[in-house]
Amino acid sequence: TGDRNSSRVQWWQLDLADADGVTRLIKTERPDVIVHLAAQSAVPASWKDPWATYQDNILSQLNLFRGVLETKLTPRMLIVSSNEVYGRPNSAEELPYREDHPLRPNNPYAVSKAAQDLMALQYHISHGLDVIVARPFNHVGPSQNIKFVMADFAHQIAQIELGLREPVMRLGNMAAQRDFTDVRDVARAYLALIKGGEGGQVYNVCSGTPRSIQWVFDLMLSLSAAHITQDTDPAKFRPVDTPISFGDYAKLRHATGWEPHIAFEETVSDLLNHWRNVVKADKQL
Repeated sequence: TGDRNSSRVQWWQLDLADADGVTRLIKTERPDVIVHLAAQSAVPASWKDPWATYQDNILSQLNLFRGVLETKLTPRMLIVSSNEVYGRPNSAEELPYREDHPLRPNNPYAVSKAAQDLMALQYHISHGLDVIVARPFNHVGPSQNIKFVMADFAHQIAQIELGLREPVMRLGNMAAQRDFTDVRDVARAYLALIKGGEGGQVYNVCSGTPRSIQWVFDLMLSLSAAHITQDTDPAKFRPVDTPISFGDYAKLRHATGWEPHIAFEETVSDLLNHWRNVVKADKQL
């Protein structure tokens, strides 16, 4: 995209739905490793436009695989799926989710990710591609987009602290419990999988600890001196939601030695400070 300067990086701006463009990129760069993270990644957006989510997430990966086959290269490929493919548990005994758990997607985004997941396995079996699938659970950290819940909290709190909005936050389902991992730990996990993962295998990337959205919100409030009240916004509830989801990363740890290192409290503080800096800078413009 050209927005980051580095003599070590060659930037391309490309629509992955453009099959010819994808193949041209692969032929030119001849990569040894491909990490595929591009996706429509917001569950609420997938409810509003399911087909766009399917097209963005499935077609892009298909073009990538076909481009690799056409160029006759053999790169190691890391496909980023999602814990959303597991859906909601039928009982507490199903948790934590392990990689052999049945896929039961309950929203359009999860369906698109399940398709990517299975496509990776198919191309490994049918074409011998060296493909690894990561199934990250919720990850969060500085610079996260405000379309995600914790970044949205941080952004609103930063605005309230500077008097840019009323001290009332309108929130959705706060009882849901999720498994959050710092994005910097997630990046380390991806690198570890590229180096030590086994082709054709799937690996959870997670902390193994469920935290309720309400608990996360209260933690973030504790880092602010602002007096903020909480209100419920029905528009922020999903048509179908998962009450609790958390994973087991033993397979990843066994294959690579990876463990999450960054304390959750540090993650939340860093995220809040990031949005404080952004909001302050925007106010000064």
